[in-house]
Amino acid sequence: MEYKDTLLMPKTEFPMRGNLPKREPDTQKKWEEMDIYQKVQERTSDRPLFVLHDGPPYANGNIHMGHALNKILKDFIVRYKSMSGFHAPYVPGWDTHGLPIEQALTNKGVKRKEMTIAEFRKLCEEYAYEQVDNQRKQFKQLGVRGDWENPYITLKPEYEAQQIKVFGDMAKKGYIYKGKKPVYWSPSSESALAEAEIEYQDKRSPSIYVGFAVTEGKGVLEEGTQLVIWTTTPWTIPANLGIAVHADLNYVVVNVKENSYVVAEDLLEDVSENLEWENHSVTKKVKGAELEHIVAKHPLYDRDSLVVLGEHVTTDSGTGCVHTAPGHGEDDFLVGKKYGLDVLCPVDDKGVMTSEAPGFEGLFYDKANKPITEKLQEAGALLKLNFITHSYPHDWRTKKPVIYRATAQWFASIDKFRKELLQAVKDTKWVPAWGETRLFNMVRDRGDWCISRQRAWGVPIPVFYAENGQEIITDETIDHVSKLFRDHGSNIWFEKEAKELLPEGFTHEGSPNGKFTKEQDIMDVWFDSGSSHQAVLEERDDLQRPADLYLEGSDQYRGWFNSSLTTGVAVTGKAPYKGVLSHGFALDGDGRKMSKSLGNVVVPEKVMKQLGADILRLWVASVDYQADVRVSDPILKQVAEVYRKIRNTYRFLLGNLSDFNPETDAVSFDGLREVDQFMLVKLNDLVKNVKNSYDKYEFASIYHAVNNFCTLDLSSFYLDFAKDVLYIESENHYERRAIQTVLYESLVALTKLMSPILSHTADEVWAYIPGAVGESVQLTDMPEVQQLANADELKEKWNTFLELRDDVLKALEEARNQKVIGKSLTAKVTLYVNDETKRLLDSIKEDLKQLFIVSSFEIGGTVSEAPEHALSLGENNIVVEKAEGETCDRCWIVTPTVGEDKDHPTLCTRCASVVKESYSHLT
Repeated sequence: MEYKDTLLMPKTEFPMRGNLPKREPDTQKKWEEMDIYQKVQERTSDRPLFVLHDGPPYANGNIHMGHALNKILKDFIVRYKSMSGFHAPYVPGWDTHGLPIEQALTNKGVKRKEMTIAEFRKLCEEYAYEQVDNQRKQFKQLGVRGDWENPYITLKPEYEAQQIKVFGDMAKKGYIYKGKKPVYWSPSSESALAEAEIEYQDKRSPSIYVGFAVTEGKGVLEEGTQLVIWTTTPWTIPANLGIAVHADLNYVVVNVKENSYVVAEDLLEDVSENLEWENHSVTKKVKGAELEHIVAKHPLYDRDSLVVLGEHVTTDSGTGCVHTAPGHGEDDFLVGKKYGLDVLCPVDDKGVMTSEAPGFEGLFYDKANKPITEKLQEAGALLKLNFITHSYPHDWRTKKPVIYRATAQWFASIDKFRKELLQAVKDTKWVPAWGETRLFNMVRDRGDWCISRQRAWGVPIPVFYAENGQEIITDETIDHVSKLFRDHGSNIWFEKEAKELLPEGFTHEGSPNGKFTKEQDIMDVWFDSGSSHQAVLEERDDLQRPADLYLEGSDQYRGWFNSSLTTGVAVTGKAPYKGVLSHGFALDGDGRKMSKSLGNVVVPEKVMKQLGADILRLWVASVDYQADVRVSDPILKQVAEVYRKIRNTYRFLLGNLSDFNPETDAVSFDGLREVDQFMLVKLNDLVKNVKNSYDKYEFASIYHAVNNFCTLDLSSFYLDFAKDVLYIESENHYERRAIQTVLYESLVALTKLMSPILSHTADEVWAYIPGAVGESVQLTDMPEVQQLANADELKEKWNTFLELRDDVLKALEEARNQKVIGKSLTAKVTLYVNDETKRLLDSIKEDLKQLFIVSSFEIGGTVSEAPEHALSLGENNIVVEKAEGETCDRCWIVTPTVGEDKDHPTLCTRCASVVKESYSHLT
């Protein structure tokens, strides 16, 4: 007889190797065929709604690791919510307007100027849809479950129609206005930019000190005294109309050789060092308030420069006298408005100096720096020229510098409802908590929002103009344009004349001849995506406003979180979200930003082809995503190793349940041995902790808890000694069925708990679980936390035993190293213990030698009775020696009972009994 044939070894067809890159596409195909998204929605339809509203990624190019991190985090939450008592639809979206698509077409050779705006926009739309299809495919490969066939897309007519209504509502409340004021202007894009479209890079700029000679001193300063200004933008000097000082600062008149200069007292030391003044003396001291309305002469032109008071003047740098050009700076504009200064802006859309800057017309602003500086030198006004490298705003798309430039733009007034915005920030739950402070400060300090752009590809600003130039925005025109866009899309704005876009028979007192024109600017793309609460949450029957959660990268505090808050509060008085969760950026293994030039880009598609989407998903679960996260090949390999351990655990559990029917073979909790009950208590703690972590969006805690449960609680302890029962005893042996009950409960719970994270693997495991109900684990609920009897006492007792077991395992390892024993099953362990340990061991009814995985075990006496060669560990002494007897051919235990059964002389009495009882037909 082959005794190995009598062992109940694990049997399962569940593959050891994940082979995820090959297997996952099949799983995704199966999901698609069964329409898993719809089935989940139908199953949960009568539950409370939980809406995670998707922030739209921009439809251009392949997805990157930031996209993967974001979408996978969302998928964790949505999948968990739908398995824990909620109806959690997930509608993915895309942002599809804006400059990058225009640029992409230009790069492909599209000649925009050779076609109408409407024709060009059609090409933009086609390109956007191609990009949506490409990204949708890649997001689905990540295993992200959503309504992929019905996403929201910002260029869709129904979306644009709702966006027009948002604009109309804001205009009706007086929040929208047109005005000429300085905005971020990108000469490379020929368009205004929002703050969210600005990034800072280092730039080398000239640094000049210029003297403005006083012409009217108002009895405070003598004529000819020079007010000293400092600037790094000489090209704005032709636009200078004033000099700002702070009312409360002290200013000094400084005599240097035969000249007199005015600077802030606190900055005198810095200025004198920079201008290399020697033997200078202070001849007078005045308060800034006394300098108000003093007049100086512009150093290049025959015009005045007025001294004004400004709160923005500081002593952080410069001279305390601030060059003021109302057409080129926000503070300059505001102080200029107060003093009635013109908004002079002698720079055109392309960044070229106009005729309003005599002598420099036709020069690109940056190229004008040198000739302007030379002219200042000629005029005797240039006191010093240096060059500095400093952080300077750049267009985040073209990567070229931007300027502040006053133009006629459409604005959303923030001031008019700033209090409501700040209250809405306070009423929102922020994770991490610092998000509240960050957005609160942004809103508190934010100027009005420039919402107009001078581009072709976007949603038009729905404003008409009468013959007399009066702006027309009424309920009637807004409703009509919104309906036109819903029926035809916004391209109709560029296909029809103004009269054709107005309601039939529309009249206006400003157009006695019935002639109208229309606005040519489009809306800022942040207004597009920021309107999604109306265009998606309100538009769709399966969603609701406010959403329960917005989840995006931390850059969206200045982007989507901000624009959504602004439009949401403007329209409804409340934030469009109840909670906001943010994550950091994906960096390389060394913590550097990923870039093609550094060659450190980790591409999701490549990772999925090499390792599989579930490895990427497990990586997302493993990191502290609220900060910046690192990813590299070595990091992903470590994650893959953890995946392998989890998969092996699933496989071991499945293999030992091949003959287990949960309906007939399961043992009740009360009927289990204590050690089995202890494992179910540990499992119950895992369920409780994991569900709590999901609720708090703490996925790294889940990763560590499940990994520890698999490797420590199961693999290193329970499964380690369980093999002696599972393989050796007869099929229906009570202890075997008890252990199988624990394995079954663990398998089902682990599969459900990990389903949101290891979405493909969990579904794969589910198909092999005996008695598993339903075609997918996604159509089940999370395991419930049980109220188990004596849970605390069980944990206290068995955790103490585990500490003792660790000491025994150390002693066995020591004996193995000294060649006293080979494998632990060849060992006899004798413990010399204190009273507490004696009581513990006496109370354990389970076979202690089985728990320690040795062939013989006994308590030799008290600690004081231990022989000298005993190993002292903890409070007990341990002796390890070779077990007496022969090795059983079937269970490998060394025991004197081998040979006692004459029918099976190479077996121990236990194995002989099992073989006789269950395998007599093999004899």
